[in-house]
Amino acid sequence: MGRTLLLVNVSLSLFPLAGDITQKGYEKKRSKLIGAFFPQAPGKTERRTPVTPSSSSRYHRRRSSGSRDERYRSDVHTEAVQAALAKHKERKMAVPMPSKRRSLVVQTSMDAYTPPGTESISLLSQVCNKHSRNRICWSVGELTIPSFPPRSPPFSHIPENHSAPPDVTGYTNNTAADDIQVERAPGAGTAAQRQTPKYGNAELMETGDGVPVSSRVSAKIQQLVNTLKRPKRPPLREFFVDDFEELLEVQQPDPNQPKAEGAQMVLLRGEQLGVVTNWPPSLEAALQRWGTISPKAPCLTTMDNNGKPLYVLTYGKLWSRSVKVAYNLLHKLGTKQEPLVRPGDRVALVFPNNDPAAFMTAFYGCLLAEVVPVPIEVPLTRKDAGSQQIGFLLGSCGVTVALTSDACHKGLPKSPTGEIPQFKGWPKVLWFVTESKHLSKPPRDWFPHIKDANQDTAYIEYKTCKDGSVLGVTVMRIAMLTHCQALTQSCSYTEAETIVNVLDFKKDVGLWHAVLTSVMNMMHVISIPYALMKVNPLSWIQKVCQNKAKVACVKSRDMHWALVAHREQRDINLSSLRMLVVADGSNPWSISSCDAFLNVFQTKGLKPEVICPCASSPEALTVALRRPVEEGSDPPGRGVLSMQGLSHGVIRVDSEEKLSVLTLQDVGSVMPGGMMCVVKPEGVPQLCKTDEIGELCVCTVATGTSYYGLAGMTKNTFEVFPVSNTGAPIGEFPFTRTGLLGFIGPAGLIFVAGKMDGLMVVGGRQHNADDIVATALAVEPMKFVYRGRIAVFSITVLHDERIVVVAEQRPDSTEEDSFQWMSRVLQAIDGIHQVGVYCLALVPSNTLPKTPLGGIHLSETKQLFLEGALHPCNVLMCPHTCVTNLPKPRQKQPEIGPASVMVGNLVSGKRIAQASGRDLAQIEDNDQFLFLSEVLQWRAQTTPDHVLYTLLNSRGTIASSLTCVQLHKRAEKIAGMLAERAHLQDGDHVALVYPPGIDLIVAFYGCLYAGCVPITVRPPHPQNIATTLPTVKMIVEVSRSVCVMTTQLICKLLRSKEASAAVDVRTWPPVLDTDDLPKKKPPLLYKPSNPDTLAYMDFSVSTTGMLAGVKMSHTATSAFCRSIKLQCELYPSREVAICLDPYCGLGFVLWCLCSVYSGHQSILIPPAELEVNPALWLSVVSQYKVRDTFCSYSVMELCTKGLGLQTELLKSRGLDLSRVRTCVVVAEERPRIALTQSFSKLFKDLGLHPRAVSTSFGCRVNLAICLQGTSGPDPTTVFVDMRALRHDRVRLVERGSPHSLPLMESGKILPGVRIIIANPETKGPMGESHLGEIWVHSGHNASGYFTVYGDEALQSDHFNSRLSFGDTQTVWARTGYLGFLRRTELTDASGERHDALYVVGALEEAMELRGMRYHPIDIETSVIRTHKSITECAVFTWTNLLVVVVELDGSEHEALDLVPLVTNVVLEEHYLIVGVVVVVDIGVIPINSRGEKQRMHLRDGFLADQLDPIYVAYNM
Repeated sequence: MGRTLLLVNVSLSLFPLAGDITQKGYEKKRSKLIGAFFPQAPGKTERRTPVTPSSSSRYHRRRSSGSRDERYRSDVHTEAVQAALAKHKERKMAVPMPSKRRSLVVQTSMDAYTPPGTESISLLSQVCNKHSRNRICWSVGELTIPSFPPRSPPFSHIPENHSAPPDVTGYTNNTAADDIQVERAPGAGTAAQRQTPKYGNAELMETGDGVPVSSRVSAKIQQLVNTLKRPKRPPLREFFVDDFEELLEVQQPDPNQPKAEGAQMVLLRGEQLGVVTNWPPSLEAALQRWGTISPKAPCLTTMDNNGKPLYVLTYGKLWSRSVKVAYNLLHKLGTKQEPLVRPGDRVALVFPNNDPAAFMTAFYGCLLAEVVPVPIEVPLTRKDAGSQQIGFLLGSCGVTVALTSDACHKGLPKSPTGEIPQFKGWPKVLWFVTESKHLSKPPRDWFPHIKDANQDTAYIEYKTCKDGSVLGVTVMRIAMLTHCQALTQSCSYTEAETIVNVLDFKKDVGLWHAVLTSVMNMMHVISIPYALMKVNPLSWIQKVCQNKAKVACVKSRDMHWALVAHREQRDINLSSLRMLVVADGSNPWSISSCDAFLNVFQTKGLKPEVICPCASSPEALTVALRRPVEEGSDPPGRGVLSMQGLSHGVIRVDSEEKLSVLTLQDVGSVMPGGMMCVVKPEGVPQLCKTDEIGELCVCTVATGTSYYGLAGMTKNTFEVFPVSNTGAPIGEFPFTRTGLLGFIGPAGLIFVAGKMDGLMVVGGRQHNADDIVATALAVEPMKFVYRGRIAVFSITVLHDERIVVVAEQRPDSTEEDSFQWMSRVLQAIDGIHQVGVYCLALVPSNTLPKTPLGGIHLSETKQLFLEGALHPCNVLMCPHTCVTNLPKPRQKQPEIGPASVMVGNLVSGKRIAQASGRDLAQIEDNDQFLFLSEVLQWRAQTTPDHVLYTLLNSRGTIASSLTCVQLHKRAEKIAGMLAERAHLQDGDHVALVYPPGIDLIVAFYGCLYAGCVPITVRPPHPQNIATTLPTVKMIVEVSRSVCVMTTQLICKLLRSKEASAAVDVRTWPPVLDTDDLPKKKPPLLYKPSNPDTLAYMDFSVSTTGMLAGVKMSHTATSAFCRSIKLQCELYPSREVAICLDPYCGLGFVLWCLCSVYSGHQSILIPPAELEVNPALWLSVVSQYKVRDTFCSYSVMELCTKGLGLQTELLKSRGLDLSRVRTCVVVAEERPRIALTQSFSKLFKDLGLHPRAVSTSFGCRVNLAICLQGTSGPDPTTVFVDMRALRHDRVRLVERGSPHSLPLMESGKILPGVRIIIANPETKGPMGESHLGEIWVHSGHNASGYFTVYGDEALQSDHFNSRLSFGDTQTVWARTGYLGFLRRTELTDASGERHDALYVVGALEEAMELRGMRYHPIDIETSVIRTHKSITECAVFTWTNLLVVVVELDGSEHEALDLVPLVTNVVLEEHYLIVGVVVVVDIGVIPINSRGEKQRMHLRDGFLADQLDPIYVAYNM
């Protein structure tokens, strides 16, 4: 035992006593301790000027009255932190500082806040602290990163080549202002520049990363990348399988970590509980005795807020009033037959902290009535922090009556009618005021029944757990009495002693000493309310002097406050004190308050042996208490323990070489009549070894007996049978767990190292929240945050606990100051505890939730953090440094050779993933035509008056319509105009710039009649010419159009002043206005001869922002129309409603071509009209009784959002969708299943059949591959494992299983289309269970790209690919999309089993991260779910960093809440670390006409600093 624990005498303690060690000796000792860590320049002497005070005591006093929260104050600890930080200076490293919009920065202005009340003192103390810091001043230079190989002791000298973790942020503060300049919104530009995000830049469109390198954002990212390139902690060896091949690393124990080596501990017994003859048989009996024999003896003196005695309660008054309360409780509530309160019932006691007299009366009244009091805090508002949980406790205890004082009752919140509202979560209670004047006098013959203490419950004390839930600890009458006897014996209490109490008298040490034990011994309590302490922190010391009090009960906070406020008070004399009970002696950092307090007040008569720390817990009551020893005996011992040893749960005395130590003071020995042992905190309660930290357990009558109403938890806490290492129980009596971690030192002294509630286990090592707080508070300079307002807790992310530190920032600190302080805190915690902080957040002053006595409400703070409601003003996340258990990056396996793979139509034992639509078989009358222009001429002759097109306006009325012959005649005129005015030749390209409508169709057929090649182009947006016109110009140029046809209105727009600001208008080709057509017909219509020549060209901007035009031949166009005609069963008698943009892809084909080919009537609804009237599309579908309709995702979203609340109204107007059999969303992406499902659900009431809603799929090489059509099985949905998908494997799982992703089939494969799934790298065919690229072979494939650059390699690769093995003859087009085929159980029209195609995402959008393939949409879906204010999200990568951009719908102050939530969800669900989180306004993420996000444009905009973000966080 002696070998493992060194107890040093006081002379080695942290705070040398005055006169015990000379100033010089102290200096010498200190420099020896920390000399090794000061970087000494060669040849230079120490840069320190020793302070030579006139007396050592003054020196000590000045030091100790620093601006520290003395609970966490320790000079050696501060120096350890300084040394740890200095250690990092050698390695320079810059951390990118977050960027904030100015409106957010302004938030922390001085006048916005009142500093928290508790801080009035710290402000004083800074003044007295400025001149006497005997410490080396560090110039604030480049801080660097702690580098600790895990096995070497924290501060031994390390060779520099060790791989060091990229642990946290260095921070440069030199002249290179770029590094630290706070990014402000670019306010300098003109308003015009600000409004137009420059996405549509023609130069950027062609480039994936058209990035100006000098941009500030990319410089920051480069900085971040450089930081993160530094190697992590050494790799871990073992893995556990996370029910799949993705292996998450498990922390392996380090073979060199310290292990406990001592013998098994021995049970420790306290002294016998002496039986004193005149001890009362119960507390009520004691009260009766003193109330009758010494009625005038003072029991309690209360103070007002000025420190004047307010009221003296005598024992006579306490007795008579308690009897009155008891009588009224039992006889005056309810009726005689049905009393509201019976003996044994629970009642709440709701009394404020400044009224102990009323509380005492009520408490003893309950004891006399044999009713069980449950003392709780006064609810101040309806939504107090934690008040709801208190309500649950009252409800579970069956409380129906609440006792309170008159003043408190008046102060409770009232409804307008004067009723007290029901508090959140509370049961309905009757409020009962206990003042005598409101109560009836008991009859002469009524006396309370006074029994001896028995096994009945005396009272219930509430306890708040780590997670914020509130439990009630029941204490029996016999336990209450025995506890009072044990305290009396330990503290040697005698009758009529005076005791000053600063503690909360409703629970814990305050209740036990100042309400219970005091009455047993007829003592006089002087109660100091918290409000008085805030005004006058010295009040308790003054009361001790005035009343010559023998005992005082305080917390270390009260000692600290007294120190700070202490100014040479002449008349202070503390020699009367024989005992100063320090209630939070179990906090390891209380020792510094005790030492500092003794230092200062020893000259005022305070004797060193008077300070008596005690350890307590709600379950075990008083666990241990240091007794006042006789003068002149040896001072108590200290343990100086290695912090690293403690993190492994073992006790190692620290040698002087290291600075990361914890100095502990003992809390005395076991209470009289008790036994104590130390057991392992987790698992079986096995006894610890002598040099091992464990949970203290006690066995005595004087503990709680249960958690009220919770049998299981009670068994685990109050009925513990410790076992020895052989597994045998050590005795037949149950022990109670105290919730305290510690060990038993030499001479049976008990040391507490922390609480179970504050324990955080990170990577298998234990850290105590209090220790982390102490380290954070030791970081200089402290002027940016409030002391004592720091919360440390852990959250679980990715199977491990992660440490979060939240502090309140002073209103006058700047962004740079706070950020620098945060960086230093991270380094210090890493240096001293060797643990990374996951998140450090600063919140504005006074905004952390408070407990009733002004501390931080920890569980509420954690709750707010996890809900994204903490509203921090600064956040620094360090997932890169903390998260060491990510799955291993995937190594790509070499492919198997073709010969061993292919057997018939099996690949690697799986069916080859291939499928096809039905054949384009029977020829009908119009199918003999090879050219659409011929079909139109044929229809104009055979059915001249058949209506082909009807265009509707926003009111749903017909704007114009077109019959076969009208279309033919108008097209002839256009052809004539082209020949006459533009002198065009066969094959010339013509750009058609029209709004969605009839003119576009007429112009298209006019071009065909003239032998020209039409290109449809979306017109520029009149309100946004600057961003939309360059795209128009670009398409006109890239397509080599020799002429532009448009309306008169757009014609003017193209030549306007706004247009000339955006593009060079002089370079437009001739622009023809088609509003007034020539009267005469063209001499002769063009007769095309070769069906393989170009019919038209289709230009579109892909999701990656690339402009690609594809060539459609006449053959392909006819095959396309025929395929759609067969799939959708289109005939002249049909009507189809189309609400799509008519400029590219399937949208154009349906709008312009299909009606002419199939003869059906197309009802055209321009999507822009829906912005005026969202119900337009569905009303038309209902009114025209349409069976088939086509729309885009944007239209569907508009209906879902715009009509969500109007379905009843629409129903009443007769809107009926029951005739719809197909409603197809035209798309070039993975089906948005959430949107289609919510659309189906929403309009189900209007008769829409959910099976009717489906999607199509097309891409650039083939504009429509799948389309649901009328016959054939319904679209199926499967659930795949998202983790398998990252490895390009498809594994079907059950709906709702973890990591499942729903995918909907993209419609049926069109007739004449063949599909195969191929490996995009090797081009080999793939099996059914693999994700691969979708390749397509079809008559309506496009025949190639049309580009100015003529990139032949790309052309042949995309349009003319062949498989590398298997069927190497067929020519395929590569879609650029990843997907898979699944043979379903369903059968199609031909009776064959149906093959379903599932599209997963675009190959060029997929992100390769850590060797796995991620699809942006999956990460975005997770992010959008994480907070209600995130409306949209887009992700992209930049230099292997994942950047997440979120649009915030809410106040800008919520922006920083999103950073931790986004980081957490992406780690948890995708095993990825987010590098940068960008919070922007709504509408910043660009989308194209199909409603697809343009992530590459967004990336370019971000890197060119054009987004005007609200906040940019760079995760470390």
